[in-house]
Amino acid sequence: MAQLILLLALLVLLWALLIRPQRSRQRQQQELLTSIEPGDEILTVGGIYGIVQEIDEEDDLIVEVADAVHVRIARRAVAGVVKPDADEDEEEADVADEADEPDDAADEPADAADEPVGVDRVNDSEDFVRDDDPESPAALERR
Repeated sequence: MAQLILLLALLVLLWALLIRPQRSRQRQQQELLTSIEPGDEILTVGGIYGIVQEIDEEDDLIVEVADAVHVRIARRAVAGVVKPDADEDEEEADVADEADEPDDAADEPADAADEPVGVDRVNDSEDFVRDDDPESPAALERR
């Protein structure tokens, strides 16, 4: 009799620790999949981010993954719906505020530390090479 009680206790423990949480996760995933609507940003199981454009007659999703690039994916291939981050919203607000302010920085000389390293030098050297006569002494010296 004690063995039967122990076996039942182990089954209840197994159900409480493994089966019940798994069913809860499956239910949450199913609710997520049924709640997807056009305009939602999603993440697929394969790791592709996209925005749902429409839901077709076969209940598949038409997702835009890049400008004018649409892919048809199965609804069950969605891993999750991406929520907009508060940080992104703040950054967008900061960009909008900066656009409204007058640009006084354009009047001031640019600081060398603010510029990307090497970008202007590469462009200058390309212009120098293009303007230079290939047979000039300076061009021959560089070779």
